[in-house]
Amino acid sequence: MSKRVLDFLESHYRAFFAVVDLATETGHPVPVDTRGWSQILVSILTGIKGLERKKGADLQDGSDVKGANTWGAIDTPRFNGVLKAGTKASYSDNISSLDTMPHLFFVLWDVKSTGEHRCRVWCVQTQIDQVFRAMCEEWYSMRARGEIKSTNFQLHPPRGKDTNVIRNNCGNLRYPLLFEAHRNTTGWNLVALDLNVMTSGFCEQI
Repeated sequence: MSKRVLDFLESHYRAFFAVVDLATETGHPVPVDTRGWSQILVSILTGIKGLERKKGADLQDGSDVKGANTWGAIDTPRFNGVLKAGTKASYSDNISSLDTMPHLFFVLWDVKSTGEHRCRVWCVQTQIDQVFRAMCEEWYSMRARGEIKSTNFQLHPPRGKDTNVIRNNCGNLRYPLLFEAHRNTTGWNLVALDLNVMTSGFCEQI
């Protein structure tokens, strides 16, 4: 699997940087779908397929994938729409939105301080991770009290930082790292791969 994953990362890298100069010249964002690349990566890593263009969760088992990419970014990439809010669905605006989601995957494409391009994937057991759920409960409570108006629950990834801490006003947590790879002059190198975090990894409050 490792070679397949690293080949996929190289495909993403080449697709992105094949057009980045032209996008910059013409004043447009790079036309690369971070969401799609992130979902495919998680499927390769876990073996859980997508919904084949049907509506619903990102993966067949009900899990979701959130992606963020800092490569050539002109804004501040974040993990957006992490929680369900502001819809008419019965599971919107309450913690039950996590009860049918086995996992929540976060994929960050960023650049190390040394200049190496990097990809990391974190995994949360959304049904049973009490630290993560407590943070989400706090956000829902603040929305119910009117202290938060936005329906977009954002998490701030460790862009360019060598840490697994993902931040939010409701809680700064250390997330279980499932995968990490770096790209140097010879290509992508696997740094970490631990699928056990899907059953044994939990967030830590810092």
